[in-house]
Amino acid sequence: MVVGICHISLIIHDSDSLKGKRHVLKSLQEKVRNRFNVAVAEVGSNDAWQRAEIGVCAVGNDRAFINSVIDKVMNFIESLHVAEIIDHRIELINC
Repeated sequence: MVVGICHISLIIHDSDSLKGKRHVLKSLQEKVRNRFNVAVAEVGSNDAWQRAEIGVCAVGNDRAFINSVIDKVMNFIESLHVAEIIDHRIELINC
């Protein structure tokens, strides 16, 4: 079993309140979940208006496939143009 974990730091430029940030993040998380069948959650910077940290997790048997899924998630988030990715960390764990 291979577990792929990605920690993504985002800046949401158009957000002027926590409510606006939550709206953008909820939409982004839903789209990522539906398209890639991965787990997604906000994992940090909960009280910052324009900054967000999300975690993405994928589980499977093939290390290359899990890495590919994580890369596709990153590209998809960038293509939505609702938030700018400023940092990310990917970790693949063999269990």
